[in-house]
Amino acid sequence: MNVRTPKVAGAFYPGTEKEITGLIEQIRDTEKDRIDYSFAQKDIIGCVVPHAGYVYSGYEAIHFFEIIKRSSKQYDTFIIINPNHTGYGEHIEVDSNDSWDTPLGAVDVDTEFARQLDLPRSDRAQMQEHSAEVMLPFLQLFVSDPFKIVPISILRQNPITAIEVAEKIRDANKGLNRKLMIIASSDFTHFESPVDGQMKDDLVLEQIEKQDSEMLYDTVVQNRISVCGYGPIMSLIEYSKLVAEKPSSTILARGHSGKIRPSSSVVDYISILFYHD
Repeated sequence: MNVRTPKVAGAFYPGTEKEITGLIEQIRDTEKDRIDYSFAQKDIIGCVVPHAGYVYSGYEAIHFFEIIKRSSKQYDTFIIINPNHTGYGEHIEVDSNDSWDTPLGAVDVDTEFARQLDLPRSDRAQMQEHSAEVMLPFLQLFVSDPFKIVPISILRQNPITAIEVAEKIRDANKGLNRKLMIIASSDFTHFESPVDGQMKDDLVLEQIEKQDSEMLYDTVVQNRISVCGYGPIMSLIEYSKLVAEKPSSTILARGHSGKIRPSSSVVDYISILFYHD
């Protein structure tokens, strides 16, 4: 049995169960009055969720996890689509481990679904990658029903790849009929002033609202916007259009690292829910 050990415990998030629980409870207490729990009644397809250190982006991420905690729906498998920051592995790579460990315990990989995706499988892309791992303690604490994960790493971020990933997920589920939730792991503009970062993010958000992957890609490239997970975001957009006639999206929370550590150079964090009525 192949088990991925945690790589960023004690760095991006605390290294012990007690510390993780305490920090997340603190974040939840800070944000609970700003969380729109009405979205728990929606048919949720997925969410764009930030992946920085919890002390920075946890305040935006918590909105999604609190909403799915309140949902009456049970999800079998969480597909975590993350950008490849390290450069290792294939341009699209499905993790080949059997489970992932965190300080909160083990999370099983849905290996049957992973094989059915008919995409390259390896453990290389995730060996030192943080952007999928940081989702796991949140899931472990907020999802009470049994669940599994399928981490998919994207190195070559473009609309063609996004369409391929979306179609592979849809096709794999035709026979398996899992109740899926898609997590598109992404931070937004990096190391700009709060004002400039917001202006650049607004350009990206406009295309997300339109559900236009081609224009989102062009906007990111032409304006040199440093949103790191635009490939996962485009994949979520394309998947949403495959499984829902009229998918909707809404911003759950928006912030930046300067709210925690004041600076003229910040990283932006935005959680965006995709759903249909």
